[in-house]
Amino acid sequence: MSRLSILIGDDHALLRSGLKKILVEHEQWTVVGEAGDGRAAVQLYLDLEPDVALLDIGMPLLNGIEATRQIVRRRPDARILILSMHANEAYIVQALGAGAKGYLLKDSADTELVQGVEAVAAGRSYFSPAVSKVLLDDYVRRLTDKGLTDRYDTLSEREREILQLIAEGRSNKEVATVLGVSPATVETHRAHIFEKLDVHNTAELVLYAVRRGVIS
Repeated sequence: MSRLSILIGDDHALLRSGLKKILVEHEQWTVVGEAGDGRAAVQLYLDLEPDVALLDIGMPLLNGIEATRQIVRRRPDARILILSMHANEAYIVQALGAGAKGYLLKDSADTELVQGVEAVAAGRSYFSPAVSKVLLDDYVRRLTDKGLTDRYDTLSEREREILQLIAEGRSNKEVATVLGVSPATVETHRAHIFEKLDVHNTAELVLYAVRRGVIS
């Protein structure tokens, strides 16, 4: 397992201690900093530039979503995993829009925390299974209530492949390498996917993919 530096931002010292205990069981993982509020988390991130940041959504002085937004604005490649007690779509949408790579429920099993950190560290998206289920159930309910057709069926096989790869957090260049095509071709497919699904940015695309069950 590769070496990782991790920042924990949460206003509960006991929870920070519990998270740290789980994380440092991996010999190659190091918790390089701990913050008790959002402003401190932003400053520590900028000072330490960890590989992954775990940020509580409900921190004082500056909440986790705004802290994420400020970090990503300064460090666009930041890999942030939001911690929350709520499997609430509004929070999830805001977290993705702010630039978070994943959303983990605080009552998740230890294995989910480890999986989440590994995924985000690798540049992929991660959502607690319970979060994915909530989004998928809500998506299906909305389609049923409105009598809508799932636009996923309008995508070509190649577009579906690219949708999944983008939703997993891969760049156009990485997608191009996986599929053996040029980045320009990927960008063209990406534009078609956005148009067909009526999404306007990557955050909306990731949310759609989780709702649809394309990624978990």
